[in-house]
Amino acid sequence: MASPARVLQKRKSSTDRSISPPPLRRKVQSTTTQTAVATFFTPTSQKPPEKISWQGRAPNDDTPSTLLVGKFEPPTSSVTEVSSPNLKRNKVAAFDFDSTLIQTSSGKKHSSNAQDWKWWHPSVPGILRKLYLEDGFRVVVISNQGGISLKTDPKSPKVRLADFKAKVSAVLNRLNIPVGIYAATENDIYRKPRTGMWNELLEDYDIHLPGDLNLRESIFVGDAAGRHASTGKSKDFACSDRNFAENVGIKFYTPEEYFLKETSRPFTRTFEPEDHCSRNTTVSPKYEKVNPTEVAIFCGSPGAGKSTFYWKQLEPLGYARVNQDILKTRDKCFKAAEQYLNEGTSVVVDNTNADRDIRSKWVALAAKYSVPIRCVHFLAGVQVCEHNDAVRALNQTMNPEKRKLLPKLAFTSFTSRFQKPELTEGFQDIIEVPFKFEGSEAQREIWSQHWV
Repeated sequence: MASPARVLQKRKSSTDRSISPPPLRRKVQSTTTQTAVATFFTPTSQKPPEKISWQGRAPNDDTPSTLLVGKFEPPTSSVTEVSSPNLKRNKVAAFDFDSTLIQTSSGKKHSSNAQDWKWWHPSVPGILRKLYLEDGFRVVVISNQGGISLKTDPKSPKVRLADFKAKVSAVLNRLNIPVGIYAATENDIYRKPRTGMWNELLEDYDIHLPGDLNLRESIFVGDAAGRHASTGKSKDFACSDRNFAENVGIKFYTPEEYFLKETSRPFTRTFEPEDHCSRNTTVSPKYEKVNPTEVAIFCGSPGAGKSTFYWKQLEPLGYARVNQDILKTRDKCFKAAEQYLNEGTSVVVDNTNADRDIRSKWVALAAKYSVPIRCVHFLAGVQVCEHNDAVRALNQTMNPEKRKLLPKLAFTSFTSRFQKPELTEGFQDIIEVPFKFEGSEAQREIWSQHWV
């Protein structure tokens, strides 16, 4: 969990309806007001200035923008604050957007256009306005929006982005209080549960010192909470909102808990980093060189710790490394390995080597040079590996080889092809390496957060 020190760094429904005679059909109430229709036909030169401003932001100076940031500021005269206008707001009330503040009015899972929305519950706007006007909170929206794109190339879809902006503008105009919105459009440091959007928020609101933010009273509300299925309710699609709140160190609520005051439902996280980060777990086995010249073939998923194991244990023993990510083709790996063996240098095959077929080719190469071949089997499960991959790709200090974030397919492909290595394949021995995090305290703090 991110420490607080990071801050330095962090039914009411109408009953007045006619019951006789009953209506033949209930119309879905549109969120498009007469004012909005009139504004649409007003010449641009006669329209008032937009209350919301937008900008794109990038994770790095040399990468394209992937974070959409909006700032909504209603006219001062339209906001009547009960609290002092000079109040220093040191509490944050953050909310997911879809299925938390709003839902589709059509009943579809995803909205069909910018007008297809209604409040998640009638109480939502009143509660948010009270948070700002009476309770002294900053109100922000923090949302993953993978369905929209900020790419500028001609082939990039623009309709979804325009619809999203129009919908947000309509929602915030109905709220009519200052609100910041952060929308992550790609699978990068900004995407929840990662803390990139939170860090941008801290910068935007000039939150740098411990007194600038009251973490204890700040909250995040979202629907991705890892909840189990229950009567009439399906299980949550993810746990990213709950994990995000834990990463930044603030209280978490589901929409049902926060707006409706319902009791909590049981939940499960599919992966707990702390379970693999204990200082009391067994130390990784030490690799010993038992032959003058040999081939050591690694077998393990992407992100299982193979390259780290090489640099920590085998490189100091004088082993040369062949790696397909670096050499690009399998043929080049074999050619490089032959060159090393010709020189009498032991070789590490640092690839996934998931199945017997590919491993048999390396067994044959070792036999050609009359040297033993040993197998190092990395036991890390797919969830650990996906976590490792994200930590590595999104933290420069833990990514010496500048690896890119791998697609989900890289892990599912390994799992589908995997055949457990056996001595009968021709190995002198098989060394099993369970995963255990090893690193500095600063690296441990990073690794123990939720990243996937």
